[in-house]
Amino acid sequence: MSGTLYFVPTPIGNLEDMTFRAVSVLKSVDYVLCEDTRTSGILLKHFEISRPLKAYHMHNEHQATEKVIQDLKLGQNIAIITDAGTPGISDPGYLLAKAVADEGLEMICLPGATAFVPALVVSGLPNNEFLFAGFLPQKKGRQTKLKQLAEEKKTVVLYESPHKINSTLQQIKVFFGEETKVSLSREISKKFEETKRGTINELIEFAESKNLKGEIVLVINNSI
Repeated sequence: MSGTLYFVPTPIGNLEDMTFRAVSVLKSVDYVLCEDTRTSGILLKHFEISRPLKAYHMHNEHQATEKVIQDLKLGQNIAIITDAGTPGISDPGYLLAKAVADEGLEMICLPGATAFVPALVVSGLPNNEFLFAGFLPQKKGRQTKLKQLAEEKKTVVLYESPHKINSTLQQIKVFFGEETKVSLSREISKKFEETKRGTINELIEFAESKNLKGEIVLVINNSI
């Protein structure tokens, strides 16, 4: 009988966001896949979880996926976590989910922490229909992607890093228009959590006046 793969969300900030079920599952599996064994080792130690850790990241996921599929077929139960948030959401996990689905094996994703949902809710912008685009392309195709997103008449949600936020806001102004309303959330679930709402020009002024740190979620009002 084959085993089960569990996608287990981990806290994006406050450790109290870890669910009882997530701890229970991590304690029960044969081993845990993670992006960084050092980072995840600290988390597991905090919750008194003693399970073997195996690296699973963007540099080895093709090779590692084959081994995971073999182990699942042998009946092992396996969990995958990332440094923070839900695996597969702008983090490693998609290739593994696809492989498990293609093989007809069982997988379960636990509900839990992910950054874009709280950012969308507190933005105050329309959230009945939205497009989550994750991170924009680093270089090639970046402006093309923004142009495509601007044509979508619904709220758009993006992830961005602090060192790119100023240029990204300027690009949003170009492609979405200077009357566009935007919400910027950062350090979600952490001590210095902050959300700034306003027009794109107000957000540009805000970002340029501060040395923003932490992962950033942008919510852009592009609905009709």
